[in-house]
Amino acid sequence: MSDVSIELAAHVARVEIHRPPHNFFDDQLIQELADAFESLDDEPECRVLILSSEGKSFCAGANFANTNEIATGAAQRIYEAAARLFACRKPVIAEVQGAAVGGGLGLALVADFRVISTEARFAGNFVKLGIHPGFGLSYTLPRLIGLQRASLMFLTGRRIDAQTAVDWGLADVLASPENLRAEAVKLAAEIAEGAPLAVESTRATLRRGMADAVRTQTDHEFAEQSRLAQTADHEEGIRAVRERRPGNFQRR
Repeated sequence: MSDVSIELAAHVARVEIHRPPHNFFDDQLIQELADAFESLDDEPECRVLILSSEGKSFCAGANFANTNEIATGAAQRIYEAAARLFACRKPVIAEVQGAAVGGGLGLALVADFRVISTEARFAGNFVKLGIHPGFGLSYTLPRLIGLQRASLMFLTGRRIDAQTAVDWGLADVLASPENLRAEAVKLAAEIAEGAPLAVESTRATLRRGMADAVRTQTDHEFAEQSRLAQTADHEEGIRAVRERRPGNFQRR
């Protein structure tokens, strides 16, 4: 794996993304992550996964340097791999040191828990790009923080800070940047102390149907994204985000 590493110690596996500083993803990266998760599902010594990344941002979403990712089929391959991530049988902790934006927020919500730094930020800024939410977020975010708060994030594209994320239930543990890794390992170790078959069984019950629901939802998200990707507003949204200005949208 060129951009994903795995380290296993004391029943805890760290799966780390190496695309600093912002860890933009493409279909190859998400497929590598899915391969890593599946390999650890088959590793009896692994009881818990920590998903982390190297750099300033946890994940700033898809790499819009390639604006044809929907037309080329890359987006569909991303969502197929995302469904594999949600099918992981073992508990996952996302260790979020910085921004988790767009699809990066979706990646953080694959996890059961989020341990975050005070520097963490979260946004589902799809409307700023003239596009529909993806990565299963239209299912996972309302399920986690409620429809009203999810609607606020989606329809405004608003970025929320670390304390708000904890207050809303989007994150579980808030840590200083220097203590982030230690806090993630501490939570992982606490989970790993439990009987692994019982932990996996309980988790499967709590997440029953989630992987299938995400797969169904990403099919709908992809259809909407494919439609909106053909609009002038999507082209303007990409330009506006790159140029760090409000979009001049024309409803076309």
